[in-house]
Amino acid sequence: MSEPIRLPRLAGNRHTPVLVTGATGYVGGRLVPRLLDSGYRVRVVGRSLAKLRSRSWGTHPNLEAVKADALDREAMTNAAKGCRVAFYLIHSMNPREKDFAATDRKAAQNMVEAASMGGLERIIYLGGLGEEGKNLSKHLRSRSEVARIFMEGPIPTTVLRAAMILGSGSASFETLRYLVEHLPVMITPKWVRNPVQPIAIRNVLAYLQGCLEHDETIGQTFDIGGWDILSYHGLMDVYAEEAGLPKRLIIPLPVLTPRLSAYWIHLVTPVPAYIARPLAEGLRNPVICREDRIRSIVPQELLGCREAIRLALGRTQNACVDTCWTDAGAILVPEWLQEGDASYAGGTLLTSAHRIVIKASPKEVWQAIIVIGGKQGWYSADFLWRIRGAMDRMVGGIGLRRGRRDSENLQVGDALDFFRVLDVQEGRLLRLLAQMRFPGEATLEFRLKELPEGRTVLTQYSRYLPRGISGLLYWYALLPFHVIVFKGMLRGIAKAVGRPLIEGPRRLA
Repeated sequence: MSEPIRLPRLAGNRHTPVLVTGATGYVGGRLVPRLLDSGYRVRVVGRSLAKLRSRSWGTHPNLEAVKADALDREAMTNAAKGCRVAFYLIHSMNPREKDFAATDRKAAQNMVEAASMGGLERIIYLGGLGEEGKNLSKHLRSRSEVARIFMEGPIPTTVLRAAMILGSGSASFETLRYLVEHLPVMITPKWVRNPVQPIAIRNVLAYLQGCLEHDETIGQTFDIGGWDILSYHGLMDVYAEEAGLPKRLIIPLPVLTPRLSAYWIHLVTPVPAYIARPLAEGLRNPVICREDRIRSIVPQELLGCREAIRLALGRTQNACVDTCWTDAGAILVPEWLQEGDASYAGGTLLTSAHRIVIKASPKEVWQAIIVIGGKQGWYSADFLWRIRGAMDRMVGGIGLRRGRRDSENLQVGDALDFFRVLDVQEGRLLRLLAQMRFPGEATLEFRLKELPEGRTVLTQYSRYLPRGISGLLYWYALLPFHVIVFKGMLRGIAKAVGRPLIEGPRRLA
């Protein structure tokens, strides 16, 4: 075993910024406020400044936000300048990337060069457990390759290898939750008997910060896990008990492949196929800690699986989810929306708009708009929304099951059923980007304007840029339904406000 590399002590240095990549992802979004609360200056890097600044910690006086893409070496170098330590929390499972392993490799190599040129003294990387071999999944092999790139580079690196992370909003927990809650009988691959050593998200965060504060972790690789080692079958049994559900009948079959399992996960859970497949393939590998040295370096109270599930389930049921797996990813604002000119993006912008006037203040109306979607629904023809969501899932889309992270608040970048939040201006504007599968690009927008005598105009816009003939046919085929649904939606919002509807809903030219 190699001796740890000795550097000037970093633990007490809270004046030099700590760089956090993947700051709006599931782990990064929870690590940043933890570091800020501990007195560190933090520099977060992401592809959208609006998304970074919309977070609850986005305006903290000790926070700097820098726009950069991990695939842009120069931008990452500029982001690293002035920092001494970087947390690397990036992992690509993007449907737009045909080869996420190649993307991961390039991003890691960029980080190594950016760290060297930017003057970083250390990298802390959160990777995945899994023993090297021909049966190691592509997902876990990619994480192992990233760790190797860092460890072979010129910048001392600490690697933490974790298995399944249990916490409200994690992809692993949401997959487990939906499978157990919705399927009393499950046909599963034989890997359901494989051993796994899950770890609670709070323990992951403590280890990450602990590595920052303990020099003896520099240049080392550590396995991190909770106390319990059990099978996935056993994990499902524990969840059922904690959720107050009857024990599920689980039937392992050797002929059920990870690919088929991924499609099944896609249909039953909110996790889309492009994420479900690498996760399902990773489950075929036993993932348990081979050593536990970090427990003596960063002592903490480790949670067992039962307690971690109980805490995650409680936060989910109370809609107190700090970050969610849906948070990650870039916000791809349509060019025509940025330019204000559809012809620039190569098409004609089609718009359907409706408005109402309510005897209420913008603040009162806003309270009904900001809770839209999720369990609240869309105020009109919810069965049609569910049918559209089911159709989307059948063709590989995300459907409605993502719901929303928080039942009362929205921030830029949040997933909202099959929409993504593009802009939130309290009491004035909510703009959503449609992410279902169809031949074009679309947004849904709510605008509020205050009128004299305590009245408010609420205008709802549906904007669509079709792609080809199929896009035009799609728009005009659904237009009659849009008129019915959106007029009903505005009536439903007025009813939820509980104030008189003075005018409308009427369609605008």
